[in-house]
Amino acid sequence: MRLSSTDIVITADDRPGVHRTPRQISAAPQASRREAHPARSKVKRKAPRLRLDLTPLQKLAGIGIAITALVVSGLVLWHSGKPQRLARDTGTAILNSTGEAGFQVADITVSGRKRTPTEQLVNALGTRYGDPILGLDIASAKDRIEALPSVRAAAIERRLPGAIHLSIVERQPVALWQNDGRFNLIDRDGHQIPGAIEGFEDLPLVVGDGAPARADELFALLATEPQLASRVRAAIRVGNRRWNIKLDDVEKGIEARLPELDAEAAWHRLAELEGNHGLSGKQISLIDLRVPDRLILKSDREPASPSTAQIPQTGKEH
Repeated sequence: MRLSSTDIVITADDRPGVHRTPRQISAAPQASRREAHPARSKVKRKAPRLRLDLTPLQKLAGIGIAITALVVSGLVLWHSGKPQRLARDTGTAILNSTGEAGFQVADITVSGRKRTPTEQLVNALGTRYGDPILGLDIASAKDRIEALPSVRAAAIERRLPGAIHLSIVERQPVALWQNDGRFNLIDRDGHQIPGAIEGFEDLPLVVGDGAPARADELFALLATEPQLASRVRAAIRVGNRRWNIKLDDVEKGIEARLPELDAEAAWHRLAELEGNHGLSGKQISLIDLRVPDRLILKSDREPASPSTAQIPQTGKEH
């Protein structure tokens, strides 16, 4: 079979003087394929993405569900107690390390104490010698100390590295409250002060229901006439409405009956009468000041003074 010139194909490799290595020969088909498909060799095909077309309301609902799930998970974890235990154990470890470093209670001092037992103060303070001083909760300790019956106010000072100073203001007795035959010290606020009454026997005596609660009111009234107030030996609360005042002696002294309303004016009136007429030197046992424009006087030796006989009394005595 004869070949014509059109049947012969001469490539660049077949030309005289051109020789290919085996690597070039093996790569030739691949190069020819890349040349046949140039676009495919340069462009990488991306994997298709899944797209969700959500409305704004649906997106908001999804966010809400995610937040709810986080909150619920947090609550479950919190109620399990693990965070609290971890925090407590960590805090304890830190406090113990500060104590080992020398910050521990080595000295406790108290000022202002006269009647309050030391053991009560130490128990209320809530710390002992050798405890980490930084572990003392000062606010809580202050509340516990001020809750003691004999303490009015307290202040706690931490003096590093190892001293605690406690300053207290004790309740000051101003009267003896007689109740069911027993005597208790009370302060101006009516708080009972525990302990023995020895040394306070000369304090005024208050008697009657509601008397301690109105002690502050009573002593504010008496203080408006200091000279007469120094002679007060007892105050009897009548019907939890008003006061009868005993001067000079609890049993034999003058009894002054003050009104329920405007008791201060009656007290001033009594001081004026005593200053001008010296009623205590005239064997008078009772002065009734409950009526503003009248005066009732009673004597030990007479059923009624001349001024009393002219004043009719109505109702029952209170």
